[in-house]
Amino acid sequence: MVKIRLKRAGMKKRPCYRVVVADEHSPRDGRFIEEIGFYDPMKQPATIRIDAERAKAWLANGAQPTDTARILLKKAGVIAGTDAWKDAAAEVKAEVKAEVKAEVKEAQVEVQA
Repeated sequence: MVKIRLKRAGMKKRPCYRVVVADEHSPRDGRFIEEIGFYDPMKQPATIRIDAERAKAWLANGAQPTDTARILLKKAGVIAGTDAWKDAAAEVKAEVKAEVKAEVKEAQVEVQA
């Protein structure tokens, strides 16, 4: 199985990572198929650069991201996260509230008339 995961780079106690597509049996810092991004947690704020087009292509081909890689892909906007779901739910609630307010206003106008 092909995985999207992190490959450690950098010096001792100064890690930076490359987001790579690799076979699940290859070692962490070993052989990989393609490098699709970069992550530097030591900078403030952390640097995340991911080639969204290539990442989406690999995901469409069946590559499975690891837990950490999935979080980075969500932050980079490659895959939709729970935040997107929450935003959509908030929009729907706001629309329903607006509709209810409009109906209440219409009912008050009819009662007064």
